[in-house]
Parts: sequence; C-alpha cells; structure tokens
Amino acid sequence: MERVKSNRSTGRGMVGAVDIGGTKIAVGIIDSLGRILARGECPTLPGQGYPSALLRTERLLRRAMEESGARISGIGVGSTGPVDPFSGEIGEVNFFPAWRGENPVRDLENRFQVPVALENDADAAALAEAGWGAGQNKTRLVYVTVGTGIGSGIILDGELYRGVDGAHPEIGHHGIDPSGPLCVCGLRGCWESLAAGPAMVGFIADQAPPGYLHRARLTGERVCELAIAGDEWARRAVERETYYLGLGLANLVTLFAPDAIVLGGSVMKSADLFLEGIRKIIRESCRLVPFARTELRLASLGEHTNLIGAARVWYHRFAPDRGKRG
Repeated sequence: MERVKSNRSTGRGMVGAVDIGGTKIAVGIIDSLGRILARGECPTLPGQGYPSALLRTERLLRRAMEESGARISGIGVGSTGPVDPFSGEIGEVNFFPAWRGENPVRDLENRFQVPVALENDADAAALAEAGWGAGQNKTRLVYVTVGTGIGSGIILDGELYRGVDGAHPEIGHHGIDPSGPLCVCGLRGCWESLAAGPAMVGFIADQAPPGYLHRARLTGERVCELAIAGDEWARRAVERETYYLGLGLANLVTLFAPDAIVLGGSVMKSADLFLEGIRKIIRESCRLVPFARTELRLASLGEHTNLIGAARVWYHRFAPDRGKRG
C-alpha cells in the first residue's frame, strides 16, 4: 500500500529522493539541509516488472510534491545492487534480475523534466553521512552498514571513490577467513558471510543444542536483544560477531587510514555490544598506521539514511556548493 507523510513547505528548489530496495521503494522531498519534508513508500514488487515500479514511484513523488508544496530542482536515486552511475542503468541485482539494463535516470528525467543522478545505495548513504551526518568535515571517510549484508561507501578527499569503469567497491566481500562459509560472491569466508546479521543466526543454528528455546524466527537484531538479556548462546554469537567485525574494520583502518569510519545498519542499533571489542582489535592490529586518529562513529541520520542519501547524490553531482550545513 502506498503511503505519504509530509510537512508542508512553501520552499522551492527542493530535491526529490528515491531509494530502491529489495522489498520497498521509498521516496521523499529533501531540503538543502538534509531534512525530509515529505516521505512515502510502496512495496518494490519486482515480479510485477520495472514499468509498474516506475509508475508507482512517479505517483508517490508527485503526491509528495503536492502535499509538501515543494518544487523540485532534481531527483537523486539510490539503489541496492550494482548500478552504473554514469549511464543510469541498473545492473545485475539479485533482488530484481529482470530489471537489468533499465534506466531510472532517463525515465525520471523524461517524466519530471529535471536532472537526475543515481548511485549505489551504500555510496548514497556515505555521501549523506559525509555531508549532513556523522562524517561532516571529514575528507577521508568510510561508511559501513551492517545488516542482512555489509555495504560500504568510501569518500576520499571529499569525493566518492569509484573503481575501474566507475565500479562500486564491494568491501563487504573481502576475504577474512578462507576456512569460512562459501558466499554468493564466490569467495569463502568473506567479511559479509562472517559478520553480517545472518552470520549470528547461522552460528546459533549450527552450535546451539536442539532444545534451544529461541531458535525459531531468529534474526540478527533478536540475537542482540537476547545477548543484552543475558542469553548465553546469543552472547557467544555476539562475541564471534565482534571478532569478525573488528577484523574487517581493522583492515579498513590499515588500508585507508581514514579520518573516520561511520557505522550504520540494523546490527549497529546494538553497537554498545560490539564497540569496545572492535576498538581493542583495531588497537592490536593497526600499529603501522595512526589508528588512534581514525574516529569510529555511529551513523546519525537514522532509519531514513538511504533516502536522505539519495537526495545527497543529486547535490553532490549537480550542486556541490549547496546542501551544506552551517
């Protein structure tokens, strides 16, 4: 069911934002300080095809514009999976493989007659935290989101880092333990397979006795809740999670020596369970770089980080001197 929430504004020159996820599409009207003036969402429903999703997105955006009273200068889009930020095309996305080659940049430009910019959703979130959130005034920033997977975005010298052909680096799939589980990326023991939320669930499924009371409908977030409540198996899963999260983050500190690493995602809602152990691993593992100068921060933009990030994509691409606090 489509929903729109809004705070009416008389302002003009706002930016439309579209966050395309595997289960839902969120839209918003965002001002130049990263504030959400209107927001709506609908299910992605990938099986109904790309044209259907595009139509629902257009309707939500127009409704948000009407209810907020905003006139948009452009639209920023963040999408899960590999996307081409220059051509505007969607790549091979696991959640909607039939959408490969579709072009939301071209299609939204045609419908709204404004410039549109597209990035991977983790890159979009990195831009948001760098511009409007916990990474402000940090020219070297790594954003890491830990949830059902591990995503990341890298800001170097104030610019989004891109690989060859503009590729988005998949830091969540660098190798941590070659004896670990096989991942869909083709690597055994990659960071995501060992330290994303499902890894905690998998550990309990494999290690806890058959009579373990909390086995049914277990999620990463639930494991954290149980650990806080003192459950022994959840506590062991959190210790293992801390170890592998710490190893991956220590690698990032050694590789990039950034000003800050900003941590987001559903697992980081329980960051107090992990941060002390992560910092200990970094201290013990990163002695060849000034690790103490790298700040470990929690994402500050809340549950709508990706949506705000989509707007930040547009500001970063088309209006680099706008969309700054202060």
